[in-house]
Amino acid sequence: QVQLVESGGGLVQTGGSLRLSCAASGRTFSSYTVGWFRQAPGNEREFVGGISRSSGMTLYEDSVKGRFTISRDNAKNTVYLQMNSLKPEDTAVYYCAAKETWGIPRYDYNYWGQGTQVTVSS
Repeated sequence: QVQLVESGGGLVQTGGSLRLSCAASGRTFSSYTVGWFRQAPGNEREFVGGISRSSGMTLYEDSVKGRFTISRDNAKNTVYLQMNSLKPEDTAVYYCAAKETWGIPRYDYNYWGQGTQVTVSS
C-alpha cells in the first residue's frame, strides 16, 4: 500500500515557475514508477510525464517537454515536478500516481494522490 500527498500548487503568472512535490509513504517507494497527471475543468485527465523506479528514467508529453522536469529522491520518498515557463493552458489540478512496474506507463496506475491546484494567470 502506498499513500501519496501532493503539495506545492498555487497561483502563478504566465512565464513563472512552480515545483510540485509528491510525498509517499511506504518503505519500497523506490520500486514504484511515478506518473504526473493533470485535469483541467471540462477535460479528461491527461498524462504529463513520469519517472521510472530506481533508474530514474523520465518521459514527458510533448506539451510540457523542455519546460517540466521530473525528479525523485528515494531517500525522502518524494518525487518532484518542476514546472517552468508556465502557460495559462497548464492550469489544472495536478495529480501524482504510483505503480509498481518497470517502464513508465501512461495509464493503469494503482495509487493516486488527492491533487493540487495549479493556476496560471495571463
